[in-house]
Amino acid sequence: MGTWVSSLGLIRSLFLVILVLIESCIASTRFFGHINPGLQGSQMNWVDNDGLFLLSNNSSFGFGFATTKDVTLFLLVVKHMDSKAVVWTANRDSPVRNSDQFVFDKNGNAYLESSGAEIWFTDTANNGVSALQLLDSGNLILVGNNGEPLWQSFSHPTDTLLEGQYFSDGMKLVSKPNSNNLSFYLEVVSGDLILYAGFRTPQPYWSMGKERRKIVESDGEVYSASIVSNTWRSLDRRQRLLSQFIFSDNSDPNVTWAAVLGNDGLISFTSLQSGGSSTAQKIPQDLCSTPEPCGSYFICNGDNRCQCPAVLSAFPNCKPGISSGCSRMKNNPMQLINVGDKLSYFALEYVSPVSKSDLSSCKNACMNNCSCLALFFENSSRNCFLFDDIGSLQQPNQGSGQFASYVKVSSNGNQGHDSGGEGSNDGGRKHFPVVVIIVIATLLLIAGLGYVGFHFIKKKKQSPEPPDESSEEEKFLGTLSGMPIRFSYKELEEATDNFSVKLGHGGFGSVYRGALKDGTLIAVKQLEGIGQGKKEFRAEVSIIGSIHHIHLVRLKGFCAEGAHRLLAYEYMAKGSLDKWIFNKNREGFLLDWERRFNIALGTAKGLAYLHEDCDVKIIHCDIKPENVLLDDNYQAKVSDFGLAKLMNREQSHVFTTLRGTRGYLAPEWITNYAISEKSDVYSFGMVLLEIIGGRKNYDPAETSEKSHFPAFAFKMAEERKLNEILDPKLKINDEDGRIQTAIKVALWCIQEDMTLRPSMGKVVQMLEGQRRRHRVHALQKLCDQREKPNCIKEGTHAHWLEQSLLRIVSTRAHREAKVLALSRRAIAKLAEHYSFPLRDAHEKAVIVPATPEGSFPRTDDGKYRARRAAQRAAGTPH
Repeated sequence: MGTWVSSLGLIRSLFLVILVLIESCIASTRFFGHINPGLQGSQMNWVDNDGLFLLSNNSSFGFGFATTKDVTLFLLVVKHMDSKAVVWTANRDSPVRNSDQFVFDKNGNAYLESSGAEIWFTDTANNGVSALQLLDSGNLILVGNNGEPLWQSFSHPTDTLLEGQYFSDGMKLVSKPNSNNLSFYLEVVSGDLILYAGFRTPQPYWSMGKERRKIVESDGEVYSASIVSNTWRSLDRRQRLLSQFIFSDNSDPNVTWAAVLGNDGLISFTSLQSGGSSTAQKIPQDLCSTPEPCGSYFICNGDNRCQCPAVLSAFPNCKPGISSGCSRMKNNPMQLINVGDKLSYFALEYVSPVSKSDLSSCKNACMNNCSCLALFFENSSRNCFLFDDIGSLQQPNQGSGQFASYVKVSSNGNQGHDSGGEGSNDGGRKHFPVVVIIVIATLLLIAGLGYVGFHFIKKKKQSPEPPDESSEEEKFLGTLSGMPIRFSYKELEEATDNFSVKLGHGGFGSVYRGALKDGTLIAVKQLEGIGQGKKEFRAEVSIIGSIHHIHLVRLKGFCAEGAHRLLAYEYMAKGSLDKWIFNKNREGFLLDWERRFNIALGTAKGLAYLHEDCDVKIIHCDIKPENVLLDDNYQAKVSDFGLAKLMNREQSHVFTTLRGTRGYLAPEWITNYAISEKSDVYSFGMVLLEIIGGRKNYDPAETSEKSHFPAFAFKMAEERKLNEILDPKLKINDEDGRIQTAIKVALWCIQEDMTLRPSMGKVVQMLEGQRRRHRVHALQKLCDQREKPNCIKEGTHAHWLEQSLLRIVSTRAHREAKVLALSRRAIAKLAEHYSFPLRDAHEKAVIVPATPEGSFPRTDDGKYRARRAAQRAAGTPH
């Protein structure tokens, strides 16, 4: 009955695996022309297709995921395949991770979700959608059962218009924000095509109606516009041609043109076949006619030179520092200063004046309006213009309108200009003595505070801790059992020769080399400051001071004396792992694969001990190459437990504050989910991947494909190109199965879902199993011919042990085997024959299957009878 149930469970598991593989294969397929409802997948499913899963029939355009400047975030886009230009974006302001899903469900709704929330959708559920199509024109459409489009990307443009795309009333083209977070917009407004800047009150700076380069065909109000060949055409509601703007002399019908609204405010016309380059005209024609060619308050000249007005040159970056007069007017009086009488402004041609009056009335109107930051007054027309945001000013062309220009500044920050705005320095002279007195008084106050602070800090360093704080520390240290040696500050000062040899600097202090009186080398960490440094000190003493493992750095002692907090560790001669796998200039020395694998295995054993073999689970929380130290023999030891978190055996997860190092943090840290020992597993996976590749997990110096190493490794693993993941400087044996296992383990460990990651105990089993198989395989090759003198003779007890070990490794029968305790002499003999380091031989007992009678096998060599060996080794640790 039990066998039948087990078989049924196995069949069910195989069935589920097959289903998952089928879904994975479907999700990773690239489609042409259209997709039927019922598809979903993430960027990882199509990583081998550059994230694109749907191509148009002529392969000119692709739909799928595209990377951003942050290579870990992605956008859902339509892309032109030859030029790589993105022509439409679904989620420009909300990029997603590589595991977030695009879904085209059975109900006909297409949407993009992130962390369970829909961040973009077409809202076409239950409308009879039959397919998602990508046309050869670049238009992404959802087609109904009647063949008509129910939704299309051409009706929801982002910053690009394609040839044949109608841009009509109600649509909006939006640029990416510039460095000042200002975006630009194109809309059909009041029967005209308008470009405007997205200030609090929009400020237009171009219109098709005022464009002098267009060819007028007929009168009427603009309802839509479209690109046809090398012209941009304006149409009315009846699709009657109103005007044409010829932007290029190239009228080749095979060229596909696109209009892109850039974050400089210009519309550029580009030929997609030429890789996105353009020699076509731009809109507007003059860069000085855009809102911010130079920055706010600067004057843009005709040759695109930028100059700060003389009256504003004393202000930082030419800005009065007033973003809104209303926020400061109550407690800080304002005034207007004249920045010039022959200037212009890009919006004046497109906005209506607030009034017709004289200059004095215009200035009063601005002063009485707290939102007003600048005014422009034209003497000839008596037009008064007020603005609540200001861009770049213009030096007008000869004969064009010239305006008196005033900007609002704080009276207290006048910088030498009077309220009349005529450029007089009288007000500056009046305020000068006051300003000097304020400056001198401020400097004296700062100097006094600095003097007091310096002496306070100096005195605090020299004085011991307050009695209550010191007693609290003593009470804490007194409760610890198995506490390491407590040194005095003077002892460690002498041991380090007054802290003269600095080994490095960490997050909480510096590390110095020292030697105890018996000659034992130590590394002394001197914690600096208080607060988190004190927490680290207590964590280190309480955690690592009470545990001992061959792959954990041992705490030799500590010092808690007055304000001094020092930790003394065993000295690790080779330093931290990062110096050996990232430093490419270490005199040509390279860690070979054997050493790297043993370092990874040793690190895994240390973590497994912390997670599984201590009284409480210890989560390290900061696993990285800098915290893996190497001794003289390149044996790895985990260090730096200052950020460690303790968990009861009954706890599976725990909430705690963010801690660790960027690049090695598991996703649950970032998303504020509860963490567990699996968070360390993720960090170990990153470290293992770096050991394998000999590079950091993110390297901006690499190509865009390789810069994020985990994503590149996943892709290469899927394509079975494991050699691309390995450090190219390594010399490896193609038959070495440890390489494939190590890569698989690393990728298994860095899965986003913590429940899918293995335990560190499982990691050790996988890596350890591969090491044993590798050594036994080498032994078998060495002893294929029995006449070799260094092989174990048949019929001896050692030969029987050898064959048992070979049989166990090859059949994986160790789970049903008994442990045979061996004497130290027998272990040493086996270690010599197997070429095992003696330490490893002691660490692992040789495993042999139990005989049916439960007795030890007999041999022909009575001197090495197994029963007597076991009796002699009774009580011997293994």
